[in-house]
Amino acid sequence: MAHWFHRNPLKATAPVSFNFYGVAGSPAANKICNDLRTTRARLLEMFTDITCNPEIMKNATDAYFSLLQGFIASLDGTTQENKMRFIQNFKWTDTLQGNTPSAQQDAVFELVSMAFNVGLWYTKFASRLAGKENITEVEAKDVHRSLKVAAGIFKALKDVHIPRLITPAEKGRDLEPRVIDAYIIQSQAEAQEVTIARAIELKHNANLIASLAFETANFYQKADHTLNTLDPEYSSKWRKYLQLKQHFYMAYAYCYHGQTLLAGDKCGEAIRSLQEAEKCYSRAEELCKEYRQTKGPGTTAKPSEQQFFLKLGGLIKNTLDKCQRENGFIYFHKVPVEPPLLELKASYGLVEPVAFELPPLSEQCTPQVYGTFDLTKGAKNDKAKPKEEEVKPVKEPDLKPQKDTGCIIS
Repeated sequence: MAHWFHRNPLKATAPVSFNFYGVAGSPAANKICNDLRTTRARLLEMFTDITCNPEIMKNATDAYFSLLQGFIASLDGTTQENKMRFIQNFKWTDTLQGNTPSAQQDAVFELVSMAFNVGLWYTKFASRLAGKENITEVEAKDVHRSLKVAAGIFKALKDVHIPRLITPAEKGRDLEPRVIDAYIIQSQAEAQEVTIARAIELKHNANLIASLAFETANFYQKADHTLNTLDPEYSSKWRKYLQLKQHFYMAYAYCYHGQTLLAGDKCGEAIRSLQEAEKCYSRAEELCKEYRQTKGPGTTAKPSEQQFFLKLGGLIKNTLDKCQRENGFIYFHKVPVEPPLLELKASYGLVEPVAFELPPLSEQCTPQVYGTFDLTKGAKNDKAKPKEEEVKPVKEPDLKPQKDTGCIIS
């Protein structure tokens, strides 16, 4: 397989019982509360179930969110807030800040936090699939689509749902713009890696591959710059990943641009482009070492020892050797001092997020049932309320990539 992706940990959350003592005033209202508890627990289980696939995840997500919207959407025909929105407290940790949770008594906070984890699951599913030996074309498409779905979830949260929060996200937390923007851009960039691998395998023209690589490098650079004002203690490792991928794909861009120049009989410029590719590749190697040595949230790996990394090094060397031989025998061109200016724009293959939409409201959540929830009866049973639930870290399955055989995803 030709890819390796950095992943931050899943968000953790405290259990929620949805036991509204006295508030749920009918059997139908009680059933909604029971179903909320069971569908939430089921969805949380799916995050760490290695047999879960996108279809199972979508069904589990829709089951919970269709009910949760009954505590968010207006069900009484007015524009007023749903009376159930602020009845339950929810606790969630963040992907970068360890096991210290944030808490809000707001169903919208639960919606965006859970949906964020769903987006993370899609990135982790893609990473696990991309680590398989001898990946099939169908699996490669699943990797590509999963990353686009993740980007769409993060984008919808940022554009539509997070702005609805009464309490804005704290700095450095998952729901604040810098962090969620980085997740959106990274997901798009990784999906484009799949596109590049496909273009190389099908032997598309070098200019298209160089353009896609250049656009992908720019995505990684943008994601890195998005995080540059975060506390280095919890962002440094993630940023090292983004930086090494930026330099890696700049090396790709200069390598294939050099091939385009050689095909156009511009051998001197081609040599300079390949020399710049070597420079970018060397910097990516250094960043691989720095990544391994940097402490922080996320996976630990040796990217510079993976086949996808080593293959590019060989390609750059062989292409540069070829250009230098041709220049010594045929062209005798002077090699420019400055590298060529890459003004590459890909016409095809650029990744757009898959639009994320919430499922329809559950048929259980009718105005009639909604009317049987009586908030005035909730305060009488304070002594019966359970103690505060602690947030336990998510025990994620070991999803280390298998041995890279060097197969290119198709």
